[in-house]
Amino acid sequence: MDSLSKAQRSDRMKRVKQRDTALEVLVRKGLYRRGLRYRLGGCGLPGRPDLVFPGRKAVVFVHGCFWHAHDCRLGRRPTSNAEFWQGKAIANKERDARKEAELQAHGWRVFVVWQCQLYPSSRATGTLDALAQCLRIL
Repeated sequence: MDSLSKAQRSDRMKRVKQRDTALEVLVRKGLYRRGLRYRLGGCGLPGRPDLVFPGRKAVVFVHGCFWHAHDCRLGRRPTSNAEFWQGKAIANKERDARKEAELQAHGWRVFVVWQCQLYPSSRATGTLDALAQCLRIL
């Protein structure tokens, strides 16, 4: 049972950031430091990618493990209201796959960076180095 009222829960959920999250900023700063320049906002592309590299025809999505139902420890669903969270996770995964396929059909290369790849911060360096290397090769 939820300890908050519906109004309190709604207010709390409204405060969850959708853009400029700590994960996004970490990836943006890391790639910028590695000499890669990008555009923000998705430029009208399907799924509104977090980072767009128009000249390389590549996009990067920065996904939180919980919200995008990643199969890791950080992506576990709550046990309360399990039906709701299960449905939400399935819908999010299906939407992500659909948008990724749309982008690929238009010739874009799609990269996904997961929260668990960036934390602890010791992993972030290796992940961002590998991503930067992949983007440079394009």
